[in-house]
Amino acid sequence: MKKSILTITAVATLGFGGIFSSHTIHADSLQSLKQQKSTIQSERDSIKSELSDAEADIADVLFDIEKLNEAIQRTEEALKENRSMMKQTEKDITKANDEVAALEDEIGVLETNIEKRMDILHNRALSFQESGGNLSYMEVIFGAKSFGEFISRLAIVNRITESDADIVEEQEADKATLVVKQDKVETRLQELEDMKLDLDEMDSIIVAQREANAERKQDLNKKENNLRKLAAKLKVEDSRLASLESNISQSIAAATPSNGGNLTSLGHSSSSKPSNSSKPSGIPSGSGNMSTILNAGMPYLGLPYRWGGKSPSTGFDCSGFVSWAYKQGGVSIPSSTRSLRYTGKAIPYSEAKPGDLVFFSNTVPGRADSHVGIYLGNGKFIGAQSSNGVEIASMTSGYWYNHFKGHVRRIH
Repeated sequence: MKKSILTITAVATLGFGGIFSSHTIHADSLQSLKQQKSTIQSERDSIKSELSDAEADIADVLFDIEKLNEAIQRTEEALKENRSMMKQTEKDITKANDEVAALEDEIGVLETNIEKRMDILHNRALSFQESGGNLSYMEVIFGAKSFGEFISRLAIVNRITESDADIVEEQEADKATLVVKQDKVETRLQELEDMKLDLDEMDSIIVAQREANAERKQDLNKKENNLRKLAAKLKVEDSRLASLESNISQSIAAATPSNGGNLTSLGHSSSSKPSNSSKPSGIPSGSGNMSTILNAGMPYLGLPYRWGGKSPSTGFDCSGFVSWAYKQGGVSIPSSTRSLRYTGKAIPYSEAKPGDLVFFSNTVPGRADSHVGIYLGNGKFIGAQSSNGVEIASMTSGYWYNHFKGHVRRIH
């Protein structure tokens, strides 16, 4: 890039100082002009190559940013879900702790009741051992006034004793049930505690990933910004060189002998439109919007390619030419290939008609639909090509055949 600027500066300084100092151009000056034009064209080719590389890099960066944004979205969703699970786990842990505490309270009450009942049974047993029986029970039994009443009172005392034993047994069974339940709750509580630790660790990992994604996006945005600045700088330089090339071309045309070998003086000839080529058969010649669109570019065949150009006065790039041609027919469509690839409706190439848009891939390495033109019929299209400017080219063989992947869109 720096070399290009230095070279062209030298050309402009040395060349044009001599060109315009004399009203009449000699043969050696004409040759010098042609050499300068060749030098400028070479420099422009180099700049266009750099610009193409920069645009391809920008496309790659935008693709990476798009994928990174998807990853960032997934990371945020994962973080949100993980933290939701953490909150739920904390609630479950609190609930499990409450259940454990409640079970411990129930077990404590049962243990107290069992101990009381056991004390009663123990005291009764001691009474029987020390005095031949429980005095209260014995008094009840022997206080009977008849044998039948004695038998009845004895049965009652036995039922009371057996009932005490049954109550103790039931309490022991309830206690065992509560212990089993407590073990399950404590096991669940431990599982929840372990899960919380895992979720905490996962949260740290996701947060680290989010920070890495943010740093990566910052780097990509910076790279995109630098590439766009480079592309803008290259466009400005190409525009400057295009202006120099146009001036030199006019000077060459003015200095070229036209009558008997005499040279024409500078500044007295008017620039003419680029030479026309015969148009292919199948292009409508009658009136109508489509005829206007198809024939709009015919007077400008050979007009040099201009990146970002959208009119005959500035030159055209491929999408700028297509948009301009359609505008001549009263139809407004986008002026970027990226947008044109979604304009209208896709149709099979077998159904293509004059006026349909045809797209070509990998004219910029790695980019689908990187070039566009207007189909003319009979396997030919018209478009602004970086090599030859506005021209009619064949899609049935050679370069364009190899780069055509069948993408055709109909605007009407």
